[in-house]
Amino acid sequence: MNYSPILIVAGEPNSIFLEIFFKVLKKNKILDPIILISSNKLLNMQMKKLKFKKKIKLLNPLTLDKYKLDNKSINLINVEYNPNKAFEKISTKSNTFIENSFNLAFKIIKKYKIHKFINGPISKKDFLNKKFLGITEYISNKFKTKNTCMLIYNKDLSVCPITTHLPLKLVTKQINKKIIYDKVSLISNFYKRKFRLKPKIAILGLNPHCESVHRYNEDEKIIKPSIKYLKNKHSVSGPYSADTIFLKKNRKEFDVIIGMYHDQVLTPLKTLYEYDAINITLGLPFIRISPDHGPNEKMLGKNKSSPTSLLKAIEFLDKN
Repeated sequence: MNYSPILIVAGEPNSIFLEIFFKVLKKNKILDPIILISSNKLLNMQMKKLKFKKKIKLLNPLTLDKYKLDNKSINLINVEYNPNKAFEKISTKSNTFIENSFNLAFKIIKKYKIHKFINGPISKKDFLNKKFLGITEYISNKFKTKNTCMLIYNKDLSVCPITTHLPLKLVTKQINKKIIYDKVSLISNFYKRKFRLKPKIAILGLNPHCESVHRYNEDEKIIKPSIKYLKNKHSVSGPYSADTIFLKKNRKEFDVIIGMYHDQVLTPLKTLYEYDAINITLGLPFIRISPDHGPNEKMLGKNKSSPTSLLKAIEFLDKN
């Protein structure tokens, strides 16, 4: 291709994603052409429900390189789906549609060497059905990539959980020196490649105040030795206590804060920046971004959802 399109899979059809997609197209100038993979029928039903008007241009995925695309219309690759109304309850009914959408996207990425990919949210309970911890792991599996990293990116401060969507009782079993080494390396290389910056990385302890009354202390046995080793190559320090690292005077010293589990770092980041953050998967052969929100079933059809995270995702890819 002689241009650099952004490929988007809409994901769960009964989510707020198309609403915020319409809002982004309506108010913002996007340089790269967007190719959307979704259902033509669903798109028209939700456009009517949300009172959004834009021409749809249907594309043949076998001949994408023949099109001259812009964003004056919605460039759509149709995947068959037969909803009864614009918004329904999330269920396993949409699983085949979502699976077909992702599989088609992955074929397109490989065939046309597309390196900019966004996916809308899915329901972990209904679509992943306990087979994967999250969509990050689902996509990583499709590309047979074992070493990946979830980076929740904000230009002022980003975070990374060493473990992702694990129950807390399983976290300690998954923390080891290798996984910490791998995540730090991916993050450091990403910042050097994209921003020509050696990131300052803070690594958090697992236990409150990095202390444990238990006979086995992960902070002493795993995290401290990992940091000592990594200091030879990367700008890392810690372990820091999670209850104070996000104070203003502390967090401003770092580009990235790495925590041991999901909510240890995502909760404070979302409190600070709300939707002004994007979920980037590092380690894939392309840049994969997901807006940092879920399907948000309670807000379906209300036309009140914020498009900030999707806009930030597109702006990030538009500049790279």
